[in-house]
Order: sequence, then structure tokens, then C-alpha cells
Amino acid sequence: MGAFSIWHWVIVLAIIVLLFGRGRISDIMTDVAEGVKNFKRGMSDEDKHERDQPKSINSDSEKTVDQQATSNTTKLG
Repeated sequence: MGAFSIWHWVIVLAIIVLLFGRGRISDIMTDVAEGVKNFKRGMSDEDKHERDQPKSINSDSEKTVDQQATSNTTKLG
């Protein structure tokens, strides 16, 4: 009883076509496809950019060590 029959889907599809029209639905699908394509292009460009630049691993750890070393020193005298 919880599943939709084919007639339910036909009625829903007919209402959507009546509300939006065939041209509007195809415009929406075109926009969605372009968005997905641009997203994939952006992700591949980002990956390419990350591979081209060398990573600096020890820059953050050096700052932490320097801060700890300077905070633990005290002046005598």
C-alpha cells in the first residue's frame, strides 16, 4: 500500500508538465547539467593546482616549537 503505482507517477508527471511546460523543464535540466560539469571542472582544476605546488609540512610545527620555547624561558636577575 505504501508503494506508488505507475498511474500515480503518470499523474505526477502530467501535473509537473502542466505547471512548468516542456521548455522550462528542459531549461532546468540544461542548467543542472552545466552546474555539474562546472563543479567537476573546478574540482579537477583544484586537484591539479594542489599537485603542482609543493607542500610545506614543518612550517606549522616550527612555529609551535618556537612559541613553547620562548614562553618557557625566564629572565634571571
